[in-house]
Amino acid sequence: MTAPAPPSDPDPDADPDAGAAPLAIAPVAIALGADHAGFALKDHLAARLRAAGHAVLDCGTSGPDSVDYPDYAHRVAEALESGAAGFGLLVCGSGIGMSIAANRHAAIRCALVNSAEAAGLARAHNNANVLALGARLIDAATAEAALRTFLATAYEGGRHDRRLAKLAPASGA
Repeated sequence: MTAPAPPSDPDPDADPDAGAAPLAIAPVAIALGADHAGFALKDHLAARLRAAGHAVLDCGTSGPDSVDYPDYAHRVAEALESGAAGFGLLVCGSGIGMSIAANRHAAIRCALVNSAEAAGLARAHNNANVLALGARLIDAATAEAALRTFLATAYEGGRHDRRLAKLAPASGA
């Protein structure tokens, strides 16, 4: 019986994402938006989405200069409303402002999450179509896991349909 080979030294030039799980089952178009606090995480996730074969519609911003988060949340929401994208991803410092702005649109169900489990529940129970993340509150690996789960989880329907119907804006409001 031969002894197992000793572990090899990791290759410092190897792609750290090699072998990582893809970010969804089937490629979809995803609109991304961020403010100055979230652009770095947005850009990281955009690269991972592109590598997995997804069409990425980057609605900005792309730098650290101070911007107003509602502008980018509205751009992402409008991309979904127009059919240019099937899902959206929003990133600001906390995710709170982005999710509030996006949810002002009748066709948007934006969920602010901090874990893959919450992302899966947002899709399965709430048929969320936009994911919001707080760049100051979540690390890149957790954000990737949340995005992967969000995209891979189907809406369950059934008992959740009547609850979603109650979220529809009141007529005349």
